[in-house]
Amino acid sequence: RWMQGDWEGETSVVFKVIMTEKRMEKCNQDVLGYVEEFRDFSKMVLSRLAGLNTAKAELKREVENLLTRLEHAQRDIEYFGSVTDSNACVEVHEGLVEQQLLEEAEEKKRLKLMLNASCDHVLAGIKSLKIVKKTGEKHGSWMKDPGKKHAKIYLLSGSVNNVVLEFSSIMAFMENNQTLKARRVPLPWPWQGTGHAIYQGFLFYHRHGSLNEIIKFNILRRNVAGQMLLPGAGRIPAYQLSPQTKIDLAVDEQGLWALHAEPEIGANIVVTKIEPVSMAVEHSWDTPCSSRDAEAAFMACNTLHVVYNSPSGGSSHIQCLYDVLGAPSAHSSPGLRLPKRQGSHSTVHYNPKEQQLFAWGDGSQILYKLHTEKKV
Repeated sequence: RWMQGDWEGETSVVFKVIMTEKRMEKCNQDVLGYVEEFRDFSKMVLSRLAGLNTAKAELKREVENLLTRLEHAQRDIEYFGSVTDSNACVEVHEGLVEQQLLEEAEEKKRLKLMLNASCDHVLAGIKSLKIVKKTGEKHGSWMKDPGKKHAKIYLLSGSVNNVVLEFSSIMAFMENNQTLKARRVPLPWPWQGTGHAIYQGFLFYHRHGSLNEIIKFNILRRNVAGQMLLPGAGRIPAYQLSPQTKIDLAVDEQGLWALHAEPEIGANIVVTKIEPVSMAVEHSWDTPCSSRDAEAAFMACNTLHVVYNSPSGGSSHIQCLYDVLGAPSAHSSPGLRLPKRQGSHSTVHYNPKEQQLFAWGDGSQILYKLHTEKKV
């Protein structure tokens, strides 16, 4: 019985091994069958792809042939039209050129009337420098309304602030304890940069936190009198060496201007004439003056004057001039240096009534008296 049990056990094991081998053999045969089917499928796919490439090449040739025929037909049509209507075309083209020249002449005439064309002088030099005060703040702006009866001095300290200090005269401004002598004028929103302007009793400034919004603020009544958006402005600094200022507002004999730089024209400066009552853009000019290595600029007699310096601070000089009326600026002296000081400027603003530059440099409030000459 013991031997019979062992034999039955061995027989069972052998049977299981045989069955496993048969299953593995069948599995191998199935795998080989699948591989063969995949090869056939791959051959079929490759064959169809080859057919598609052939069809694609034929279609491409047909399209190219059609395009060639269309080009020939178009040339024939153009030739026929030029033969039949050549005189009419010449007349139309001459008429368009003539109309364009007339429109350009009218635009120049309109601009001259708008700007009054009353400026008969150019900047020829700088007579003197006077450091009026030293408040210590690195960035800021100080100015005087160029109107006939205005004697007050306005101090806007810092590149972001919302309080204007108003002094009754320049003598009051020069006294040591400036805060006691000043009238504080709070603004509804803080300013951005140092490019502010005061004109006809209003403060014009770039609103902090906005891309290109200009606020018109009535200083006497202490309320907002107008707002506008300056197209294209606010994306890059107006001057590379004064990155806090994106829009620089300026005043000259012809009124209110805005200066800014645009990346689309190589970071050159754009001059915009603003109508101060309606707060509307009257005209804009793309100038050849670069904002690179510029620290400030001002308008005087329709002409942009750009002040350049070195990044580390040095001798500031007026290097680029641009007259918006197209008059040559050779009489003005390009490369004119601001005298007797080393450093940099946060702002340089022109006062047309006094023909002086109100500048802010390294914490000091400076006056540059200008020397002008008659235009030739």
